[in-house]
Amino acid sequence: MADDQSAVPVPQGIIEVTAFMPDARNDPHPKLKALREECPVMRDDLAKAWFLTRYGDIRETVNDRTFVRHPLRAEDGSISRQLVDDEENPRRTSILFLDEPDHSRVRPPLARAFYTRIQKMKPQIEAIIDDTINAAPASGLFDLMAEIAVPIPVLVIARILGVDEHRLPEFRQWSEDVILGLNPVRTAEETARMESGSIALDGYFNELMAARRTTPGDDLITDMVQLQARGDAPLTDDEIVINLGALLVGGNLTTTDLIGNGVWLFLKHPDQLAALKADPGLASQAVEEVLRYEAPVSATSRILEHDRDVAGCPMKQRQVVFCSLAAANRDPETFAAPEAFDITQKRASHIAFGGGPHICIGAPLARIEARRVYLKLFERYPGLALPEQDFTWRALPFFRGLETLMVEA
Repeated sequence: MADDQSAVPVPQGIIEVTAFMPDARNDPHPKLKALREECPVMRDDLAKAWFLTRYGDIRETVNDRTFVRHPLRAEDGSISRQLVDDEENPRRTSILFLDEPDHSRVRPPLARAFYTRIQKMKPQIEAIIDDTINAAPASGLFDLMAEIAVPIPVLVIARILGVDEHRLPEFRQWSEDVILGLNPVRTAEETARMESGSIALDGYFNELMAARRTTPGDDLITDMVQLQARGDAPLTDDEIVINLGALLVGGNLTTTDLIGNGVWLFLKHPDQLAALKADPGLASQAVEEVLRYEAPVSATSRILEHDRDVAGCPMKQRQVVFCSLAAANRDPETFAAPEAFDITQKRASHIAFGGGPHICIGAPLARIEARRVYLKLFERYPGLALPEQDFTWRALPFFRGLETLMVEA
């Protein structure tokens, strides 16, 4: 039964529902519910942004191709505008923030190569997952994040890309550093980390691309340089590098959180774990329910290219519209019993991966990894238990994931 959330004050600003606030970091859903019910289209003048919380409004917004994404197109002083501080090349961005016509030029060849590579390597991906779970402690207390949820995604994406696996600890650190670029209020120290990680990552991918032109491998980097050489991928070296880096970061951290959040949910809901064990055919539906209920990415944004009404409110050119994916995915107008974690229900489509032309490029890979982990993990550890502990959620705004998850086998 869901807790009574009626007494929660309606937040007055976006920061109140992010991981910056300890109560929202632990559980953002009561505040998001209050907003969705009382102020579903909120204007935050301090952040210079709008904040949407209803499923219908958000689905329409993320699918609308007339919005733009690049932070430089947002109004000065807005939370999105603060994401850009590369004065030498301020428009340099991955497909995450790329607008037309470049987005339609860059994303399709990258996506086709990426998805072809995933399908080709699916047996290898599943073997990496099985081997990592088999290598975890056979019994006793261990941190599931450190032993399973962190190493699996970085191993998988490294194998797909073709990076040196002995450098995996560096890649994980570079990922942690580069993703700070999505924190609009990062400190000077965090900005320095972000820049250092980005330089290191770019340098390494440039080296690998040069090496693959001389000695091709069986990997995505080889695929991309060969497509480029044939003229089938009209991308510059820099565009390939920045998007390979985005795949590494996105395919690493968010999938780690999808794995961790899912295991946490199953161990807190033993009836649902029992349902999965009784019918492994529910695994794919279980992944979708984890994504709906506690997704790794809690918000996305769009920018208005011209004055117009959005979600029934008049908005201005260059204004930022933040969309709470976490709030949308628990909207009772769309989902029956939205506060219940229930893998047995066939629900409406969640929007944990966003939508429209910017829908998450890594969604198919994340689904493959999470499904395999949930099945393999509970097969190897049928009695896996969740001991008493203080759960610490990561403090990165607009992301949702546990720092540690102690389990007992």
